[in-house]
Parts: sequence; C-alpha cells; structure tokens
Amino acid sequence: MLEYLSQLNPYLAVIVTAMLPLVELRGAIPIAIGAYHLSPLLALGLAVVGNLIPIVVLLLLLERVTKWLRALHPSVDKWFAWFFAHTHRRHSAKFERWGSLALMLFVAVPLPMTGAWTGTLLAYLFGIKFHHALVFISTGVLIAGIIVLLASLGGTALLTI
Repeated sequence: MLEYLSQLNPYLAVIVTAMLPLVELRGAIPIAIGAYHLSPLLALGLAVVGNLIPIVVLLLLLERVTKWLRALHPSVDKWFAWFFAHTHRRHSAKFERWGSLALMLFVAVPLPMTGAWTGTLLAYLFGIKFHHALVFISTGVLIAGIIVLLASLGGTALLTI
C-alpha cells in the first residue's frame, strides 16, 4: 500500500490515507507533515476531507448493503444480529445519556476503533438520520484532527500553525 501511495501526488496520498478504515486521519496527518512536509493546516484540511468522503457514502448505503448481506445466508444474518446486539449493548448507555453528542465524542477521541468509520456504524445502529449523523461525525472528525495535529507537532504546535 505504501508503494502505491508514494506514486500519488502528496495531496491525493493524504486524502486516500485518511479514507482508509483504521488509519483514517490519525495516520494521514503525521504522514502529511512528516513525509510530505505539508503545512499543518493543509494537512488537517486534506485529512478531514479524506476521512469524510467514505463516511458520506457509508451513511447513504450502509442500510442497503447490510440488508443485502444479511439476505445472503442465514449464518451471515445470525452474525450481523449478534454483532449489532453486542455493539448496541456496549454503547446504548452512552447514547441514552448523551444522545448524538455521544457520537461526536466517540469519533473525536483519536484512539483505535473510535474513528469516523465506527461512528458511522454506530449512527446506523442507533437510527441517527443522515444529516444529523453527518454533522456530529464531521465535528468529531475535526476535533480528532486537531488533537492529532497538535500531537504530531509536539511542543511547537502553536508556533507552527
């Protein structure tokens, strides 16, 4: 994958990196600054845009794709039922207490398995409507991006922005 990304224009490489699940902007911002020497604000902007591209597509298609996958075979449907019930149990208390703000906070924490991809799945599981989910996920992505940017810049963060 790194070989493929190195062939791309640096801006496009950062966007594509931010689009990847698990990597998201947590990997894209340090790469943008460290490998491509982009300005911090440009790195943040490209990473946020790249992170949100698949999220819009997922928010629009996740319900249809899930229904199609569940119809493939009873064992697939059983796995989805278990996975959705398990995820709902793990996060329902937070959503009951905080509502959609919990979605934003979940996405904003730049730790493994707390990014925009997982937040999109949670929005689907908790029935959060497209526009509402997009606003809260986007806000969480921006907050996570700022946290990652500041961590990437270290102690000189405020001087270089």
